[in-house]
Amino acid sequence: MPSDEVARDTIAAIATPAGRGGIGVVRLSGPRVPEIAARVLGFVPEPRRAIFGRFLDADGALVDEGIALYFPAPHSYTGEAVLELQGHGGPVVMQALLGACLDAGARIAEPGEFTRRAFLEGKLDLAQAEAVADLIDAASRQAARSALRSLGGEFSAAIDGLVARLIELRALIEATLDFPEEEVDGLHRDDAATRLVAVRAALDEVLRKSRQGSLLRSGIHVVLAGRPNVGKSSLLNRLVGVERAIVSPTPGTTRDAIDTPLTFRGMPLTLIDTAGIRRRGRIEPGVEKYSVLRALRAIERADVALLLIDALEGVTAQDAHIAGMIIEKWKSAVLLINKWDAVPKHAGTERDFATQARAQLKFLDFVPVRFISALHGTGVDEVLPLALQVQEERLRRIPTAQLNQLLQAAQQAHAPPSKAGVRLRFYFASQVQTDPPTFLFHVNDPELVHFSYARHLENRIRREVSFLGTPLRLSFRKRPRNQ
Repeated sequence: MPSDEVARDTIAAIATPAGRGGIGVVRLSGPRVPEIAARVLGFVPEPRRAIFGRFLDADGALVDEGIALYFPAPHSYTGEAVLELQGHGGPVVMQALLGACLDAGARIAEPGEFTRRAFLEGKLDLAQAEAVADLIDAASRQAARSALRSLGGEFSAAIDGLVARLIELRALIEATLDFPEEEVDGLHRDDAATRLVAVRAALDEVLRKSRQGSLLRSGIHVVLAGRPNVGKSSLLNRLVGVERAIVSPTPGTTRDAIDTPLTFRGMPLTLIDTAGIRRRGRIEPGVEKYSVLRALRAIERADVALLLIDALEGVTAQDAHIAGMIIEKWKSAVLLINKWDAVPKHAGTERDFATQARAQLKFLDFVPVRFISALHGTGVDEVLPLALQVQEERLRRIPTAQLNQLLQAAQQAHAPPSKAGVRLRFYFASQVQTDPPTFLFHVNDPELVHFSYARHLENRIRREVSFLGTPLRLSFRKRPRNQ
């Protein structure tokens, strides 16, 4: 049955993109479609058959000629009567044809109103309605396939299945509690726990797929950060395959953040080349100062930062400063040692350099290190796959039961600290957020959490799930006494 919320007027809009084309489409939906068809075409087309016709304006003058398709309610996209008029795709022709429909009694549709009516008429659920927009905005074939699966009801079916399983489990539990003297079929404590674990695993899989779908929709932003003249622009050009940025031996050539969109393995990416970041005392006022500020803003809006280090100079204090800025913004990172082709090598050179770099950047011990030559392309093929892997790690989630088992093991391995005779106690832990992964620990007193013990917990988490290249945020909250 039609929803009472659906407006009873008839809407019309040009359904094809703006500009010139061989074919353009005007679409109408609403109860007055047959009446408008009779006025514009001179007849009401036979349902679900392509009919050639002449399109007329209110004065009976010829506007265009083409194909008409009529779908009576409720057998249409919106659930209402729908008419599509396919004419020649020039802007003037389309506007004239739309004007003829408006003169015949339709009004201009609001953005997304056709899909909104389909939702209100029960033709689509909310997830499917959102999938329509995702399909239109898809930046890659992989994103389009994901949207099509949601449009076909895959996501909704998964959610409905989980809801049904939970309702069944709740009913059995309530029956057991309400009628303990009866022999209610089948529910024992272990059985209930097994069912709940299965539902939780299925929900985790739905969340994983939804995060993947979110990435396919919005893509990821990868920023190239580092000191001046470490090879950021050269790496950008090598990754993109064209001379997108100016490459010069003169430090400071790049003055602004340059956004370069591309699709890699079906995933939309935006590479951001930034101005080299100097120490504050060496930043000249004017253009360079604002260039550095834009570089910092680029780091803020990025998901993953590629921190470039000059292999010939090694890790400097300024490199450590830039790395600190990346971590302060809770961004994931990959450490790239550039100009590796110019370094004299012997057995173990990479190992020794990586060890030294990690010693100088102790707070980046979770960040992967790669040796590349942006000039010659050596190792560059690994950069984007690694950035995608790091972003996937950023979106990972540890189930609550697994996290609390991990917390118990961490306390057994290393007893919590105490102060003034009061020992730190943990009651419960959960991962409350991804991007970045954030963990909330309920304790008796957050003041008892020493930095070293928080580090111990982080290491135990990473031993279970690496979260490669991604900082972890640990929060400690005092549990109210009544809990």
